[in-house]
Amino acid sequence: MRNYPLRMRVGVFTLLAAVLSCSAALRAADTVATAPATTPAATTTSAVKKPKNVFVIVHGAWGGGWAFKEVDDLLTADGNKVYRPTLTGQGEKVHLASPDVDLTTHITDIVNVILWEDLHDVILVGHSYGGMVITGVADRVPDRIKHIVYLDAFLPLDGESVNTAAGGMNLGKVDASGFIPPKAGAMESPPPHDVPMTGKALSEPISLKNQTAVAKIPATFVLFIPPGKTLETAPFHAFYERAKARGWDVQTLNSDHNAQWSHPKEEVAILEKAAGE
Repeated sequence: MRNYPLRMRVGVFTLLAAVLSCSAALRAADTVATAPATTPAATTTSAVKKPKNVFVIVHGAWGGGWAFKEVDDLLTADGNKVYRPTLTGQGEKVHLASPDVDLTTHITDIVNVILWEDLHDVILVGHSYGGMVITGVADRVPDRIKHIVYLDAFLPLDGESVNTAAGGMNLGKVDASGFIPPKAGAMESPPPHDVPMTGKALSEPISLKNQTAVAKIPATFVLFIPPGKTLETAPFHAFYERAKARGWDVQTLNSDHNAQWSHPKEEVAILEKAAGE
């Protein structure tokens, strides 16, 4: 290059510089074009809001989880998480009904919901016969339970069954198929409706193994006082007194036995109070 005139040498260098500059620009453009697009969705993660409380609600005999749909809606709207499983042979699980289904089956139903859903700090709620079930559930998994609430429910001692604890309650008679039919006409309407209850669920005694651990769990008993009844003549008064003797929080609600339908807002207020709100 040194043998060429100065002007020619300057022109060559200028041309070379232009080529190099153009090449660099093309590489930069290619980098931008092939770079992965970033969006807010790719760079941020949405936080999962933790529910205020976790409720597991156990329905009564002849019923199903469907009975607590309105209570579920109200609790959920208030920021809680609600599970209302149906016991084997009841409600939408009526196709699983068998005369061999007993109290242990139903206790296991709820224990498995708690274990398989990996629930902790549960507000465990039982209505009527559901009180038998939650008593057994708390005995099986006391470390998972934050508070127990009995809604006009059986509160059994070790070795008691519904039949032996019921006193003068009219629970109906077991028919030849091993079931106790619901109230007359209950099954004539479209679902949801009450279905037959296995007799063994009411006759099997409860067996409690962890009463010391369960005694440490806070508990609430709510006695429903139907129209025309007093506290002393309400059907579940004996269990109210049993809870009171244990030093539990005891409350009353002027309602028929199915407050989940007649007084859902009042029932929800009681449940949220029990949860510590």
